[in-house]
Amino acid sequence: MNKKVRVLLYLLSLSATALVFALLIFHGRIQKPVSTKQDNVAEQTEMVLETEKAAGVETELTTESAQEGETETETEANQKDTVLLFGGDVLIKASTESIYKKNGVTGLVSEEILAEMQNADIMMVNHEFQLSTRGEPMEDKQFTFQTDPKNVQILLDLGIDIVSLANNHSLDFGQDALLDTFATLDEAGILYAGAGDSKERAEELQVIEANGKKFGFLAATRVIPVAGWDVRNKQPGLFTTYDDTRLVERIRESKEECDFLTVYVHWGIEREEYPQEYQNVIAKHCVEAGADVIIGAHPHVLQGIEFIDGKPVFYSLGNYIFSNSIPKTMLVKVIIKADDTVEYSLIPAFAVNGQTQAMESAEAEKLYTYMNEISEKSYVNSDGSVTDKTE
Repeated sequence: MNKKVRVLLYLLSLSATALVFALLIFHGRIQKPVSTKQDNVAEQTEMVLETEKAAGVETELTTESAQEGETETETEANQKDTVLLFGGDVLIKASTESIYKKNGVTGLVSEEILAEMQNADIMMVNHEFQLSTRGEPMEDKQFTFQTDPKNVQILLDLGIDIVSLANNHSLDFGQDALLDTFATLDEAGILYAGAGDSKERAEELQVIEANGKKFGFLAATRVIPVAGWDVRNKQPGLFTTYDDTRLVERIRESKEECDFLTVYVHWGIEREEYPQEYQNVIAKHCVEAGADVIIGAHPHVLQGIEFIDGKPVFYSLGNYIFSNSIPKTMLVKVIIKADDTVEYSLIPAFAVNGQTQAMESAEAEKLYTYMNEISEKSYVNSDGSVTDKTE
């Protein structure tokens, strides 16, 4: 029904109601109310409905209007851009906690960086530690990372929505500590991918809905210290991809459940700025299976960017919140437009005294130049946007 016609009929119904009400008063049929407030409301509602029926007005008018309002709201949401933001390795340790207690979250990231993180629709990082006070550090492992579960508040303050637990530190203090990590993240409302108390949970697609679209996230690791960390060998455990057959299967299956699929992979050699050949192979298989963007971690330094069939692979984002000093790092911003086109850009950063900060323009230009030097099939423009060099 035309909106103007419905409004006109609604006004006529109000006039009819007033007329009937006046006639009832004139004939002395309205008496001082003696029933409860609920009874009066029911009687008045019935009277209005009868009057509307007599005037030929549809009783679903209000419902129709509400439904129309909801539809308009959904339409507006579908017309919005969605911002996904990705960071590299995050480690909360004693010095991190000390800075946070003294200066708050802006002691860990500058206000400019924090605004980017909190304003993104979805923010994801690699979670390089356990949230627990239980367990013993793994024997013969050089670095083991754990922090008190209360420090999950730091992740919340940073605006982090989802993390990858598929890495070589998620079982540093054992399986009980991993279970504590699951429980702490669940309680905080932070999703995690790539690990679980069963094979099914470790491989499970994590979905976040934003602006009328479903965004899916898978995570897997090709770096674990012992085979027992693989969820197929012992549970709880991690989703591994030394053989990428299962990861490729999960990508194909997951693509049916979401509009945009991110695959976060732990791979490569530490301190190497160029990806290994196996990284290229896995990336190609992931894209062919349906991945829309691939994010990498583990080398602790930046690695290059490659487009495969129009889909970007960011081989390593390096350390993000990890060491007191980080010479160069970056956030990857992915903007999914309302028309489903996608834009990619870098937010260059560095860390000093434990605080990750945005680079000034001169330093940012140097980082863009560096990324172009170590990337073969992509180009970082002067504004930080990333484009496909093969197109």
